[in-house]
Amino acid sequence: MKQLIEYIAKALVDKPAEVEVREVEGEKTMVYELRVGDGDLGKVIGKNGQTARSIRTILNAASAKQGKRAVLEILE
Repeated sequence: MKQLIEYIAKALVDKPAEVEVREVEGEKTMVYELRVGDGDLGKVIGKNGQTARSIRTILNAASAKQGKRAVLEILE
């Protein structure tokens, strides 16, 4: 799923080389920290948070198949 998040984020931002995803695995939860370059945070979050919400929906659907809960944190 890390690759999926990277793929989506790199398609949205102006500086794809600065996109970094770190995953922290817990017993029942996966935390993904998405870091983007300066000025790209708004592109990943989107208008009224719609883009971030869509990414989280995709992530939750994919992680549910694995029986885990997924949390996405978007950082600049």
